[in-house]
Amino acid sequence: MSTVSSTQTAQSVMSSLARSDSATPATKPEESRFLTLLTTQLRHQDPMNPMENAEITSQLAQMSTVDGIERLNKMFQAFVDAQDTSDSMQAAALVGHGVLVEGRKLALTSAGAVGGFEIDAAADKVVLSIKDAAGLEVNQIPFAAVAAGSHNFTWDGTSRDGSRAADGVYTIEVTATREGEAVTGRPLEFGAVSSVIRGPGGTDFQVGSLGIFKYDDIKQIL
Repeated sequence: MSTVSSTQTAQSVMSSLARSDSATPATKPEESRFLTLLTTQLRHQDPMNPMENAEITSQLAQMSTVDGIERLNKMFQAFVDAQDTSDSMQAAALVGHGVLVEGRKLALTSAGAVGGFEIDAAADKVVLSIKDAAGLEVNQIPFAAVAAGSHNFTWDGTSRDGSRAADGVYTIEVTATREGEAVTGRPLEFGAVSSVIRGPGGTDFQVGSLGIFKYDDIKQIL
């Protein structure tokens, strides 16, 4: 049975390092293709009718342009990959945070309820109608002089008669007006981001039991 001494091992390592130091740097693929095209063209040109200097210069410029475009494409792809990684890291920071997404439900607990609404234009008056599972109105929450965009609100569970509404899931309807004219609006639902999903179509967010949403679907981060 053969054995390997520590001296042999050290010599092997040093030998490997020496080969590495003295190795000739490899030619880049782009440079190799460029030189191959140039030397092949010069080798096969008609010696009795050589190419004009201007023509050679023009072809070299075209080759250089193609090579530059290839390099630019690689740099851009590297930038896109780095941006995707950065977006995923930022998206991961949302896990555990509450967000508002489009939806009509309003979950009331002993601590109260959090919801939201969005309007497409400024409104003089916005009224939120909170209804129970049977479709009966439990209470109204009015707002005055509301700017366009998304807004959040809290409800302590008080009903119209002053009593405490039962814990459970309610629905919201939004009515908005400006100078008597209707303004388009929609209710927003509260949920917590439970996970981040990275796929070929971009980064998606799992918002509890509400479902999967795109970043643009998130109207507010609370």
